[in-house]
Amino acid sequence: MKFGRVDNPGELDLSLPADHADTKLVLKRLGDKSEQTRIHVGCAKWNKADLKNFYPKGTGNRELEYYSTQFNAIELNAFFYRIFPHTTVEKWYERSSDDFVFYPKVPQLISQFRRLKNCQAEVDDYLYSISHFKEKLGMCFLQMHPNFKPDKMEDLVHFVEQWPKDVKLSVELRDTDWYNDEAIAKDLYALLEENGMSNTITDTAGRRDLIHMRLTTPSCFVRYTGANHSSDYTRLDDWFERLKKWVEMGIKDIHFFVHQNMELESPLLTAHLIKRLNNELGYSLTIPQVQNRLL
Repeated sequence: MKFGRVDNPGELDLSLPADHADTKLVLKRLGDKSEQTRIHVGCAKWNKADLKNFYPKGTGNRELEYYSTQFNAIELNAFFYRIFPHTTVEKWYERSSDDFVFYPKVPQLISQFRRLKNCQAEVDDYLYSISHFKEKLGMCFLQMHPNFKPDKMEDLVHFVEQWPKDVKLSVELRDTDWYNDEAIAKDLYALLEENGMSNTITDTAGRRDLIHMRLTTPSCFVRYTGANHSSDYTRLDDWFERLKKWVEMGIKDIHFFVHQNMELESPLLTAHLIKRLNNELGYSLTIPQVQNRLL
């Protein structure tokens, strides 16, 4: 992953910024302190080539089956490159654990190539395919190209308003002007709030301008990218403290996915976060293993 990659992570201030002032208001209005927050944590891929030293010997081609016993979710980036036949989705559904959840990325044909325009047929194909995840379908996520700028707000508005309200969606915008221009940001947040869509939080070392910390629903969708540096763990500790605060404020859902610039130890990083969720917030999430050893 080249986006947000830096050569000197140890020299940067990678601490989390304070919450956006309106995040507290969103959680106060829409949150629920009476029920335990639902938490899904996972990696971005399940294949052996990326998750090195994760699968025990003898796993063979049963990677998904094993992965879904170690994690309760997957950020399904594979959908970015193609819309899979519904028969493939059905197989994934059958091969995964009962409580497992898939988070399929909106295909690049829609987001990058068509740039949200003249793509209804492709959207329909995508929605039909992912509908076969049934109750295992989590939140979809839309990632726009960094050169998708606020002058395309009208296209974003049309796409968001046409999206089916019964399919959860999180939106990731990578041009800094969406957040740095106060008037544009206000319109963006209002659009997402009015349509019940989440505002993806992107945490990567080289793009600190994208950690807006502004929730638009009583849930968070976090895409965390480690820099292959010891600070990856301290950054996750910061995230734990922030998630703990949001849990206390009544956040309903936490969707948290861990990447690295070079995928060497994403399961280790994820386990680090899960241990703290279990030990300090009373959860009983599975702690992933590597080569049959607890991380």
